[in-house]
Amino acid sequence: MNEKMNIPFSEFTNMHNEIREEMDAAYRRVMDSSWFIGGSEDTAFEEAFAAYCGAKYCVGCGNGLDALMLILKAYGIGRGDEVIVPSNTYIATALAVSYTGAMPIFVEPELHTYNIDPKKIEEKITDRTKAIMAVHLYGQPAKMDEILAIAEKYRLKVVEDAAQAHGAEYKGKRTGNLGDAAGFSFYPGKNLGALGDAGAVVTNDAHLAEKVRALGNYGSDYKYHHIYMGNNSRLDEMQAAFLSVKLSQLDKWNADRIRTAEQYTAEITNPLVAKPTVMADAKHVFHIYAVRCEKRDALAAFLEEKGIHTNRHYPIPMHMQGAYSFLEIPEGSLPLAEEISKTELSLPMYYGMTQEEIRYVIDAVNAFEG
Repeated sequence: MNEKMNIPFSEFTNMHNEIREEMDAAYRRVMDSSWFIGGSEDTAFEEAFAAYCGAKYCVGCGNGLDALMLILKAYGIGRGDEVIVPSNTYIATALAVSYTGAMPIFVEPELHTYNIDPKKIEEKITDRTKAIMAVHLYGQPAKMDEILAIAEKYRLKVVEDAAQAHGAEYKGKRTGNLGDAAGFSFYPGKNLGALGDAGAVVTNDAHLAEKVRALGNYGSDYKYHHIYMGNNSRLDEMQAAFLSVKLSQLDKWNADRIRTAEQYTAEITNPLVAKPTVMADAKHVFHIYAVRCEKRDALAAFLEEKGIHTNRHYPIPMHMQGAYSFLEIPEGSLPLAEEISKTELSLPMYYGMTQEEIRYVIDAVNAFEG
């Protein structure tokens, strides 16, 4: 191997250096306007992002968790209802359900895609089920045709959790335009990230968009007129302006991530390491390049010694978190989620990785002997 390098898990210097002038101009534009909430920058980004997703409406909000929660609230989902969620995902997916008063019902993933297994959904549906939350985990869309068919059969809503899948595609359609509504996060580490917390709801449903906007604005349809018990969850002008600049670069940044992922997949040959599978009808944008290894912690330590920083998504499955201990789901009940939590390791993935850096990571992974 080459001389020891320092490879971060993620970094933003390359992308931000390329757009620094545009970002500075966006900052000055908002500062000079003296308008910081609900103005022209927000409107411009919402219109651009809706068009990018191929949908009719986008409503900015405070973060990705709020986006999902507001969708569910707008659909009238609450206490006594159930929502199907994957057992393998970030806890925000389940929290969005819980914050409405409804109950998250965990369904196991497919091991090779990490996404919810449509074949296991139907057995968890009851007369209380109101929606299926389809998470496009790590940047790859869930199997939406099968999920939509189940939803139609049982008259359920399909909500996309697209927090990790900006620009991903399923059968030629972008995420955000695959279900009834989609929640996006623009947390800084996302493929499309703000410089702080931000999120959005994307949909083709005019009534839903209108209700989500009101719910995120204290339940108000116009000033001091409150038709719902709402929340304070709005996309501010500064983040909207930054996101508009970044949206113009998203396809280029995603293409770079895909090239890195394709090289990882082609050249990592260590039999101890299971690489992610990309579905033939999906465009995976690799928010995360997730491998699995039975000796995950040893692999992480081995790479760390060589200056390669990794991450674990997610080391404690949701049903084993203290937050959901009240569900009394015993260990071993969701074995695939538990297996992924013990074996998943995320390799460095960010825009602008050099060929030398990619090669260094590949050689290090291949050198691991357990």
